[in-house]
This record gives sequence, C-alpha cells and structure tokens, in this order.
Amino acid sequence: MKSCRFLFKSNLVSSIAQGREASSGQAGPVKESSAPLDSSAVRRIILASTSPRRRELVSSLHIPFEVMPSHADETTPEGWTPEKIVKELAKRKADAVYLTLEKSEHGVIVGSDTIVVRDDVVLGKPKDTQEAASMLRSLQGRSHQVFTGVACVDSITGASRVDYRMTVVTMKPLTEVQIEAYAASGEGLDKAGAYAIQGLGATIVSGIEGCYFNVVGLPLSLLAEMLTSFGITVF
Repeated sequence: MKSCRFLFKSNLVSSIAQGREASSGQAGPVKESSAPLDSSAVRRIILASTSPRRRELVSSLHIPFEVMPSHADETTPEGWTPEKIVKELAKRKADAVYLTLEKSEHGVIVGSDTIVVRDDVVLGKPKDTQEAASMLRSLQGRSHQVFTGVACVDSITGASRVDYRMTVVTMKPLTEVQIEAYAASGEGLDKAGAYAIQGLGATIVSGIEGCYFNVVGLPLSLLAEMLTSFGITVF
C-alpha cells in the first residue's frame, strides 16, 4: 500500500505539471510575478524562498505570486524538537521578507523550512558528495521522518499563522554502488537528507505515509488551509 500511495502522489505531481503546460499552451519557466495588485485584485502570495521546488509547487495553485529571497538566520539551539525547528525557521524566513516590504504591498508572505529526521537526529543539506553518501547509508533500508514548517504573514498587518506537517518516508535497501552513484549525481546536494523524492531519488524510495508534497518541500493542502484565513482561496 505504501508504494501504491507513492505512485499515486507522483502521478498527481505529473498531472499538475501537465495541466499547467496545457493551460499555457507550452512548457516554460515559472512566471514569478503577475499583474500589479490593487485593493480589488486577488491577493498574491509572496514566496520567501528561491527554491525551484517550492516555486513550482506554488505555481500549481494558479494564484498570482512573486518570489522574494529570504536571508534569515537558520541556526537553532540544541534540544529543539523537529516541530519547533521547522516552525521557527519558516516564521523567520517570512518575517525577514516582511521587514523589507513596503506596507502598501498587498499579499501574504509564505515561508517554509524542511528537515529530515532519523532516530531523533536532524539531517540537513550535505556539504559534499561524501557527506551525501554517508546520509544515504544511514537512511537506506529503513524509515525516516520529513518535517516541513509553513508560515503565512499578512504583508500589511503582520498577522501570522504557523503550522507544520510530518511524513514518514521508507527508503529501499541500497548497495554501496547505488549509494555512491546517487550521491555522485549531485541531485541531493542541496536537499535535506541528500535525496530528491521528485527526481531520480524516487527510484530509491519504496513508500511514504503522509503528504507527498511535504517531502518535496511544501505541503500544499496545509498551505491552502492556511491561506483561506488571509482571504486567499485556491478554488
């Protein structure tokens, strides 16, 4: 059942992408901003992230949005729970962008942070292929948790909501050759846990329990729920 659920989620991602391409008539880069806002326009999302994965997921909602890099401090003290880490960092990222905006800019700032947790040990982004391979060795043949925090901040009032999602991911047993080959591909070097479930990393995952998009980097169902309290509805 786990692997079937994973395939369903993967197909859903593909369907979203195909639908977006069909609606535009061609495939192309994500449009990062749209028509200027006014008081009668649909409120836009201001994505406090340069992650291409999060940008792609937000674009699938068909809501006007723009991307503004966040340069928030991402260090956290020891002893924090995974939930606290991702919620705090997501809020820091959104707040960092909020402080740079003109208060006339009408939108909702979205910050997000994702971590991988194995045996209560937080795995961040590997610094090189050797560390990536080490992470993969520790994850292969077993399950781990992926936490993603989401923060929404009103660009005018500063009102905010913060929440998170957790997904359990099971990775297939891997040979040393497979581990070294995937690490050398470089795909996981900029990702927590050293793998990308939406890419070649899909071949080393045997199943998930929970939200697939959470593992990619932004739980869309949670984000949609949070946006409604700011007057933004997906459909």
